[in-house]
Amino acid sequence: MSTPLRTALVEDEAAFRAALASAVMQADGFELVGTAADLPDGLQLMRRVEPQLLLVDLQLPSGSGLHLIEAAAAELPGTEVVVVTTLGDEDTVLAALAAGAVGYLLKQGQAYRLVEQLQSLREGGAPLSPVLARQLLRRLTPVPPSAPPAPLQPVGADVSLTAREIQILEAVARGYRYEEIAGQLAVSLNTVSTHVKRCYRKLQAHSKTQALAQARRLGLIS
Repeated sequence: MSTPLRTALVEDEAAFRAALASAVMQADGFELVGTAADLPDGLQLMRRVEPQLLLVDLQLPSGSGLHLIEAAAAELPGTEVVVVTTLGDEDTVLAALAAGAVGYLLKQGQAYRLVEQLQSLREGGAPLSPVLARQLLRRLTPVPPSAPPAPLQPVGADVSLTAREIQILEAVARGYRYEEIAGQLAVSLNTVSTHVKRCYRKLQAHSKTQALAQARRLGLIS
């Protein structure tokens, strides 16, 4: 029988933390070695127990879980990090994977189902919620030459963005990541994502590139 994966959990929502911790303790192949509820305690826990598997929520009360992922990648290369969160927008998923996460699971359904998905780690897999896997596959699938991307449809000059939407779009144009914008504006990552989606809708854009092009054409951003 293989040795259980020493697992730590960083999650601020008490009820979900307890449910996921219980599911990990009851699952074959995992050993819970600690839990934390915020970023500073999560960093201390990670460095103290050096887990083989670290489960991380991205929306922590004292900072983004991305900092924890980056710290694990830099300090504990033997630790595998899996994100467990409600955030499922493409930019956030890609940012977490780029920071060093090996998996990304959405908080959908019961906690024990999430632990079942973690079993793929023991076989060298990368646990990823199905809806996110489809999303990333669509992004990576090349567009056939015979089917070029739809052209950018111009919108009228009467398009109006709020001051906060323009502020966030300007930050996106300057290359800031969503979590960096959230930190600068002292808002949640989800708030930033919501504002960006509203900009896309108002500008009739389907990507960041299209949204920025429309906004520049209309003189909304520099």
